[in-house]
Amino acid sequence: MNYPEPRPVPVHYPQPLTQPGPAPLVPVQPAAVPAVASVVLPDGRVVTGYAVAPAQPEPVTAKPAISRAAVNVALGGIGFLAVCGGLLLLTTFIATLAALIQQLIILAAVIFGGYIAAQVFGHRPDRGGTTVHIRKAVFKRNHFHG
Repeated sequence: MNYPEPRPVPVHYPQPLTQPGPAPLVPVQPAAVPAVASVVLPDGRVVTGYAVAPAQPEPVTAKPAISRAAVNVALGGIGFLAVCGGLLLLTTFIATLAALIQQLIILAAVIFGGYIAAQVFGHRPDRGGTTVHIRKAVFKRNHFHG
């Protein structure tokens, strides 16, 4: 198999950066001119600059003795117990109301049943009608012979 001839690879060489010119100064009026500090280095160079105040860390807030999650769980448990107690009272009330209605139905059946029985089976002398006394009767071929 014939391979193509290798081609030369272009090589890029780093170029040194040229120093940019000084940045244009924009006049700014500071509220208060800070103090300028100069430091002499051991090799004799002098470095001048403004003193920068060190950054102050944020104050640490005191953590509560009990975590918020524990308080939320406890409050949820108290609410759950209150709901369960209310449901227990509600079911007790419904059962009591059902028993009361059942007793009232039974009482009404006894009172009205007794009244109706007294009306049906009671003796009233003012009832009119014919009284028939049968002493001896002979029935022959579904025909009455008295």
